[in-house]
Amino acid sequence: MDVLLVDGYNMIGDWDDLKKIRDIDLEQARNLLIEKMAEYQAYRNDRVIVVFDAYEVRGTETKQQNHKVEIIYTKEQETADECIERLVKELKNVKTKVYVATSDYTEQRTIFAQGAYRKSARELYIEVQNIQKEIEGELKSYKSRQISTKIPLKQEVLEIFEQWRRGRK
Repeated sequence: MDVLLVDGYNMIGDWDDLKKIRDIDLEQARNLLIEKMAEYQAYRNDRVIVVFDAYEVRGTETKQQNHKVEIIYTKEQETADECIERLVKELKNVKTKVYVATSDYTEQRTIFAQGAYRKSARELYIEVQNIQKEIEGELKSYKSRQISTKIPLKQEVLEIFEQWRRGRK
């Protein structure tokens, strides 16, 4: 299974839609990023971990799960970059490819040295947009395959007719 580590505030600071929301309500921007990553996770079936800096915040590292996305707020005196580097070391092995989504050039060089792959904020944004388009296309295709009748009937009546057609009560 592939793992995608996302530098949360790096994405929020780079994606225009999240940047606009961040200036008004940072928590809402975080939640929207997590929702987008949940959709990504569901579609790609990769393990997704979003890391947020808590460098200025007192306390220990906290972990949450939202949908199937893991969210980590770093511990006191630890940056998101440090946490991501630690996670790369823990997660990378022969069977697991680790991708790190960040546009921080220094961080990219560090994770490359550890054998992880990188996705820039822009690359991840484009990938998320493409996934959204693919989902919309699949929904349109599914809806077009739905049986349509020339006479508008309620779903309950259609189901009764279908049972009769199949020889059931």
